[in-house]
Amino acid sequence: MTISMFKASAPIFVQFLTSLSAVLDKAAAHAEAKKIEQSVLLNMRLYPDMHQLVRQVRAATDHAMSACGRLAGVELPAFANKEESIPELKERITKAIEFIKSIKPVQIDGSEEKEITIKFSSGERKFIGQSFLLNFCLPNFYFHTTTAYDILRHCGVEVGKRDFMGTAVSL
Repeated sequence: MTISMFKASAPIFVQFLTSLSAVLDKAAAHAEAKKIEQSVLLNMRLYPDMHQLVRQVRAATDHAMSACGRLAGVELPAFANKEESIPELKERITKAIEFIKSIKPVQIDGSEEKEITIKFSSGERKFIGQSFLLNFCLPNFYFHTTTAYDILRHCGVEVGKRDFMGTAVSL
């Protein structure tokens, strides 16, 4: 049995972005209860050479939108990357989810062999659709969502595996 490119992407991104937003709610409540400025949490990182929480959330949304948008062949939304509060990060997540939900299965399904070229500061990298999704976007997305979760857990926010996993969605 095969799985469609759409089912392997959009519902997964929506599920985990939704749970990331809920984890940020718990972070806001934690900050309020402990009288910690939200900016302290947003600028936390697991190690000095790693990106801080705000950048992890940005990267998670970027990888989710990039996967769905590039596979569907639609223009990606542009964000200013200036979020300085939990509500601003949650708004970014909401916009990313709305973008992903605007893409229909027919736009992504059949993109397994689609050529995708991404420009990085180090040069261009070429992918085919299935490899782009399974070997680049999904691993990067999981890395950044996990790291965001881990930063907050490390800061004492009471979250567990169920918070990270969220609830499966069908689109």
